[in-house]
Amino acid sequence: MTISKSGLAALLLVGLLAACGGSPSKESTGEYIDDTALTAKVKAAFVKDDEVKAANIKVETFKGTVQLSGFADSRAEIDRAVRTASQVPGVKAVTNDIRLKQ
Repeated sequence: MTISKSGLAALLLVGLLAACGGSPSKESTGEYIDDTALTAKVKAAFVKDDEVKAANIKVETFKGTVQLSGFADSRAEIDRAVRTASQVPGVKAVTNDIRLKQ
């Protein structure tokens, strides 16, 4: 069986496009870029907010769901961080793993 140059190019293109696709446990290339931008927007919102200590809260995003972790000085700070993150355009959900400092 002989494959022409155009047939080979088509097969390579299909393979590349399939590699860029996402799955339930893996982001597509576009989703990764979108999530990176969301993470940056949430962090920027924390920096602008005087009630949230941005340096103490880690932000990770997967398929539009933002996960917050780290430590806060008060329950009010935790609530404010969750509320602030959820108000960023594009955020689908917020998972709160922020712990209260003892």
